[in-house]
Amino acid sequence: MSQQPLHADPLSWGHGPRTFEVFLEPTCPFSVRAFNKLDALLNEVGEEKVTVKIRLQSQPWHMFSGVIVRCILAASTLPEGKAAARSVLKAVADHREEFEFTDHCSGPNMDATPQQIIERIEQYSGVKLAAAFARPELQTEIKWHSKYARQNGIHVSPTFMVNGLVQADLGSGDDIGVWAQRILA
Repeated sequence: MSQQPLHADPLSWGHGPRTFEVFLEPTCPFSVRAFNKLDALLNEVGEEKVTVKIRLQSQPWHMFSGVIVRCILAASTLPEGKAAARSVLKAVADHREEFEFTDHCSGPNMDATPQQIIERIEQYSGVKLAAAFARPELQTEIKWHSKYARQNGIHVSPTFMVNGLVQADLGSGDDIGVWAQRILA
């Protein structure tokens, strides 16, 4: 039995002409803060005015970053698409410290395996993603996120782009009104 070609649902919400791209590392506390504001931002600006796109920015000092990014993108290939990916992102955000290392180098996750991380994410999110995770062709989507970040000079998370331009002065601590004003300017 052959598998269907892999299709990853784009991680975008809204359908407006203005674009707000957010580069996130799923276990970064600042990325989690930004992620948790995206629904309110869409409500404030309006889905007909903005398209919010999540770009994943894997960072090696977050030790399970690559595994978790792959889990999110694997979820986006499932029939539920971006809704499944969002559930995985939310589960990781809600349990962030359980996927991180103490001081990026020690703690309980020193004994965790990638398989255990996948199982933990499945448990918290309710998304069965192990089979999608194991598809070798998923690396194309992972590499796209990495290349896109690099070509735009993205180094930290979160980083924000409005209509294709990096907004170095925007941060996760900003009120969503600040983000909305920049988007609508």
